[in-house]
Amino acid sequence: MQSTVEGKDNLHVAIIMDGNGRWATRRGLPRSTGHRAGVAAVRRVAEAAPDLGVTTLTMFAFSSDNWRRPQQEVSTLMSLLRYYLRTESARLIDSGTRLTVIGRRDRLPRGLSADIAAVERATATETRLDLQIALDYSSRDAIANAAARWREDHAPSREAFGRLLAAPERKAGGDVDLLIRTGGEKRLSDFLLWESAYAELYFVETLWPDFAGEHLRAAIADFRGRERRFGGLPPPPALVAAE
Repeated sequence: MQSTVEGKDNLHVAIIMDGNGRWATRRGLPRSTGHRAGVAAVRRVAEAAPDLGVTTLTMFAFSSDNWRRPQQEVSTLMSLLRYYLRTESARLIDSGTRLTVIGRRDRLPRGLSADIAAVERATATETRLDLQIALDYSSRDAIANAAARWREDHAPSREAFGRLLAAPERKAGGDVDLLIRTGGEKRLSDFLLWESAYAELYFVETLWPDFAGEHLRAAIADFRGRERRFGGLPPPPALVAAE
């Protein structure tokens, strides 16, 4: 069975990057070391994605629920994001990557929103890959906020509601084709729920810091072998004429 997007270079792949802390703990290292290793994995996967037919790559970096984690760990994550933004801008431009951040920005540490905006401006014209980082992101909140912005006296169509959901400050790249979660867990964790309505799901035991281009290639190969019906039926088998 083949995917309906076989051979098309316009895949939207979303990744829940799970397992940084466990990767470090298994090695007797602080969790912060795992998060630093996770940043290197982001770079590897983003570099591999375009050659595998991916044009939009959305990565879940920090959930709105992650504020519940210990303050030291949250501070480390925010510092790593700031470091990534300040050191990767030139590399993103060289590779033709446009970076955008989806999610809330009003709760971020001082100056981080400005750093995000600077990289978004610097990479705005790049077209080889749209790399989206979900930061302080909750799909339920995004859906609720979109519903609150609807001002008509009748329910919106799916298309109209999708446009509300993809308002410029919260744009999430349209429908997801393939959603990958690393680290062995099998749940969506409030990530791109609307956009993933018909996404193929791929769960892998590999912890995020160990995830690389070959893992992404395997996930996409699995995806291309699936049949996507979108609620319909498969085409009838071809009739073989009798001789």
